[in-house]
Amino acid sequence: MKYQGNYGFLDELSKKEIRRSILKAVAIPGYQVPFASREMPIARGWGTGGLQLTLSLVGPQDCVKVIDQGSDESVNAVSIRQLIQDTTQVETTWHTREATLIQSRHRIPEVPLKEGQILVLQVPIPEPLRSVEPSEEETRKLHAYGEYSLAWLKIFEQIIKFDQGSLSADHPVLVNHRYLMAPSPIPRFDNPKMNYNEGLILLGAGREKKIYAVPPYTEVKSIDFDDYPFTFETFAGKACRLSGLTDVFLDEIIDPKTQTASYQTNDQSYLLEILDEREKEKHG
Repeated sequence: MKYQGNYGFLDELSKKEIRRSILKAVAIPGYQVPFASREMPIARGWGTGGLQLTLSLVGPQDCVKVIDQGSDESVNAVSIRQLIQDTTQVETTWHTREATLIQSRHRIPEVPLKEGQILVLQVPIPEPLRSVEPSEEETRKLHAYGEYSLAWLKIFEQIIKFDQGSLSADHPVLVNHRYLMAPSPIPRFDNPKMNYNEGLILLGAGREKKIYAVPPYTEVKSIDFDDYPFTFETFAGKACRLSGLTDVFLDEIIDPKTQTASYQTNDQSYLLEILDEREKEKHG
């Protein structure tokens, strides 16, 4: 049955309110802007914040890409992409370079964003201080004063326990020398991609009702100590089993029979692009 509701599912007043919140978030990089998160046809915690941002911004001229942990064909990615397409009739793509609007869960694409592109990241917990301060009232005060010593204390505890000062994912970043920000549960490998990025990065938390942003060409620095600098996942001595790529985030794959490990590029669309290009070169 043909969709007969509002363009982009949300009513126009809702989209206008979300766009105003986005403008404030862009004007104050890293600051968490409250917004009236709406009920969506997917459960909270499955990308409602990112979906509301996408549906509020998408227009007839856009081309949309949806990623779930590096995959364009996971159940979550397919469902969200289908919902966007059904309610807007916009074009969709698997290619990062072709997309004007990219919604992603837990990954930043390997292909660098360009001017004019928007990356929307789904966020479960937008407050980077939540694990060390449970009170929302207190975390707001800490952000107002720029008092982030508790975040550094958590990194210090990591050093004491594991001899490294980097969290496994969602490692906090300082945006524009001012606000501490949760980059969403992206791997540490993706944190440097935010620094002086050419595209606009928007982060939406539907369950927590927060929107924040990293505008283009903004400094984003992962917090660390001088003697224990920030480090990201290293794949030294490892390569993608299909492409041979070594400068990408790799998934470890264990063979159930032999129990041996191999590695494969996590960003599947990028991997397919590389393999297609090589196939074309091979056959002229």
